[in-house]
Amino acid sequence: MTHTQADLLDMSQIKLSDIRPKKRTTTERWLKYLGFPLGIAAFLAIYYMSPIEGLTFAGQVCLGAFALALIWWTTEPIPTHVTSLILIATLVLFHGWGEKEALGVLGMNVIWLNIMAFILSSMLVKTNLARRLSLWLMVAFGKSASRMLFAFLLLQLFLAALIPATAARAVMTLPIMMVVAAIYGSTPDKPGNFGRALFLHNLHGINTGSAAYITGSTANLIAAAFILSMAGEEIFYTDWLFANMPIVALALLASWWGSHKLIFRLKPEERAPQLEGGLARLRAERDKLGPLRADEYRTIAIFALVLFLWMTDKLHTQWFGFQISAVMAAALGAIIALLPRVGVINWNEADIPWHLMIFSCGAYAGGLSLRDSGAARVMVGKVFEGLGITAEFGFWRVYVIIILLNMFSHMVFTSKTMRTLIFIPFVITVAQTLGYPPLALALPAAFTIDWVNTVPINAKPNVILFTTGQYSVIDSLKAGLYITVIGSILYIIAGFTWFRWLGIMDGVEGL
Repeated sequence: MTHTQADLLDMSQIKLSDIRPKKRTTTERWLKYLGFPLGIAAFLAIYYMSPIEGLTFAGQVCLGAFALALIWWTTEPIPTHVTSLILIATLVLFHGWGEKEALGVLGMNVIWLNIMAFILSSMLVKTNLARRLSLWLMVAFGKSASRMLFAFLLLQLFLAALIPATAARAVMTLPIMMVVAAIYGSTPDKPGNFGRALFLHNLHGINTGSAAYITGSTANLIAAAFILSMAGEEIFYTDWLFANMPIVALALLASWWGSHKLIFRLKPEERAPQLEGGLARLRAERDKLGPLRADEYRTIAIFALVLFLWMTDKLHTQWFGFQISAVMAAALGAIIALLPRVGVINWNEADIPWHLMIFSCGAYAGGLSLRDSGAARVMVGKVFEGLGITAEFGFWRVYVIIILLNMFSHMVFTSKTMRTLIFIPFVITVAQTLGYPPLALALPAAFTIDWVNTVPINAKPNVILFTTGQYSVIDSLKAGLYITVIGSILYIIAGFTWFRWLGIMDGVEGL
């Protein structure tokens, strides 16, 4: 194996905690210069505008602060984590939200779940278990482009069950993608259709794959918490899995087929490895790892414990007298992983990207402040009023609108958490106001939150993979719209069929 490929497969060299300088295009440089004053202008315009009916002064401040942050997150005149700190400070100093609430987002369970997830993913890297699994998949499926792309579908679905942090999954699998792309003749200097198909299919696997598990994304857990607190319906791990996994699996199969058969059609020479001896070198690298070591067995056992606790959450009260939350299950795994002698890593080896945590805190603070101040309800309510939605509209028309609105809203609202905080409480309120069962609208809406595949700014994995130079914004848009339309159709069909059979639509008149 060449030195470059060996370095790429050394996952320990890639650290999420590192902040690496980004080389900007001419367009990005212009956006940077324009974004800074534009963000300030947006804040001042909203701060001093005539009050909207139903919008309080605090809500106006929250709306203006979020508009500023959204523009700066998109154009990046300053680092995104610094923008998040400015957002939090602006909310407090301009009396949009309380200091205790704004600073308290760092203690939210979703932040802690992310921290635990990064500790657990560090185990996979430190013990070479992730490298072993990746090399095995590449060797087993690497003889053709179609088989290789399918291997990544399986890999991303498997990792989504273990690692709730999408950014961690993107970074863990990025070296594998780069090596495989090179073997099939696609490099950043000379990207080909295989590289485009590979990276964007993986992006769909990372993002959409998260939707299959309630622990696949922190946004999923927030949505489930809203459904419990506002609608009185508790969603367990297996409830979410059985309802959404079939839809996610069908969508990823469509992504696998469409990526190389429809959107980025492969030339005959791109359908087989182009690098001489590439797979043989990968096989040799796999064989070097030898049999499973003791620390790898311990890592497998820790993950098995966490997964067991997640999957048996319905039975915890019966077994233990109390329920172990998804966060506490992940925390137990992280504690065991960090214990001297018993565990497999120490604190310095846990790759926790605190700048991403701070960025997430800003997104949570922005979304929660919009909710608490009532600004989110007012603004989204204006959209629904504009669409003319009333009780006479009919459940199924409302259902289709909510699915489409949630599926495509990621093109405007770049944070999954923020979309969850805004849309899920509002969907529950709409259902209650119109006399529909809240679960019938809120749970399918929650299933759509992780479908953030359209453009690079939609989510952290999008940014990470886009920086490889293997595809353009237009490529991302084409593949993203394709998978989003497929998903929308699947959820609409599921509402009439699969969700009815599972009982999610119980109480809807006319069924």
